[in-house]
Amino acid sequence: MLVAACALAPVDATSQTYLVVVSGIGGEPRYSKAFHEWSATLIKAARDRYGLPPASILYLAESAAGDPSITGKSTKENIVRTLDDLAHRVEPDARIFIVLIGHGSAVGGTSRFNLPGPDITAEELAGLLSRFSTQELVLVNLTSASGGFIPVLSSDRRTIVTATKSGFERNETIFAGHFVDAFVSEGADVDKDERVSVLEAFNYARHEVARAYESEQRLLTEHALLDDNGDGKGSTEPDPQTTDGARAMRLFLDDVGGRSPRTVSGDPELDALYEEKQTLEERIAALRVRKDQIVPETYERELEQLLIQLARTSRAIREREEKEPR
Repeated sequence: MLVAACALAPVDATSQTYLVVVSGIGGEPRYSKAFHEWSATLIKAARDRYGLPPASILYLAESAAGDPSITGKSTKENIVRTLDDLAHRVEPDARIFIVLIGHGSAVGGTSRFNLPGPDITAEELAGLLSRFSTQELVLVNLTSASGGFIPVLSSDRRTIVTATKSGFERNETIFAGHFVDAFVSEGADVDKDERVSVLEAFNYARHEVARAYESEQRLLTEHALLDDNGDGKGSTEPDPQTTDGARAMRLFLDDVGGRSPRTVSGDPELDALYEEKQTLEERIAALRVRKDQIVPETYERELEQLLIQLARTSRAIREREEKEPR
């Protein structure tokens, strides 16, 4: 039954979720290729696995040629134009994911995202994002020296992820590849609810980074941070109960507000099943928050029971939908 639940196709996202991916200048062919591959992988997952409509996905790349999903070159001017256009058309309660992939730098205390042409600073990006005052905003900076973006961009209704803890961690990072992989692999979906939250993706990536460094017997030179409580500090090991993570654990690419958008179908039985599924997902999330306060055997038993109920409900939803007239 757990397998059946995981195989259930994701519910289509509403038009209120937007994804903006910007891949910066590579400097070398191998970097340019990697940045584009990570960007394309994330976009494909958002579109095909999580159901975001193509119109809600914007992709600025180092080169605007060779990929029909690219909407423009990743220049500072185009970033300004893209975010300005988005600010004019998004709904007040929309959710916006902005993912920066590439190189970063920090000079004189100013953090930058490296682009073809002039770079964009954290302060300049903060000015652009100030127009999204009512929307839920997720900014993921997967570059080196990205930690300095958190104190500048941290605010209410914002979740910030950076690949490093400061501008002094300037070496090439591997966090980006693992963070993107979280949305296409099964390993990141810890609670097996068919979705990957921002918190799950963050934890998956940081664990994979630590594993990679350990296997190569290298000193860890990158420490990712997550900030979602607006205090401008960020956590290397988020704890939804005491530090960061409570907001990130309810943020998904495939829906709005941590809920299934499919709540009114015209079929009372199907609607009731979706409500039950949402309740179970919330109970699983709440249980995970309390994990460290529960005896391990009790936690595992309760989690297993909830997952079995979720699997049964997901299977019932699938069977009910298959009976609906097309």
